Amino acid sequence: MKQLRPAVLAGIFAIAGVLSWAGARLWNAYGTLPGVPLAAPIVLAVIAVVLLATALSMRARLKAQRERRPGAKGVEPLMAARAVVFGQASALVAALVAGMYGGVGVFLLTDAMDVPARRDQAWYAGGSVIAGAAVIAAALFLEHILKLPEDDDPSKARATA
Repeated sequence: MKQLRPAVLAGIFAIAGVLSWAGARLWNAYGTLPGVPLAAPIVLAVIAVVLLATALSMRARLKAQRERRPGAKGVEPLMAARAVVFGQASALVAALVAGMYGGVGVFLLTDAMDVPARRDQAWYAGGSVIAGAAVIAAALFLEHILKLPEDDDPSKARATA
């Protein structure tokens, strides 16, 4: 399984931000811009907490397994793979959502901060960006905890098997 590259996540964030900023400008010019939901930063923060709790649990189980403690559950490879996939998917979606709300937030900050409702929306968008960054950090930490040695050359894998 390939590791996530922070540059890919940053690219997704930047592209989503630019596209949503342009979309917000266009939408605002020809209609009413929909609001940023308060639930967005809350949901992203909950996902970050779940990922962090999973990473800490996995780290404790791996440590107990290495130390061969009696009754240690350890981590099965399939469980580790599922946790990494959960983390990677969460990080990719968080980069997209945080970028989208970041673009809308930049538009709101530069366009009409004199409207109180838009000021609240800008705060929600900023909270979404911060919570999205927390999801990405927790997912990368989880991936680091469960990192397996990579074998890039398939011929070596067959030769040693």
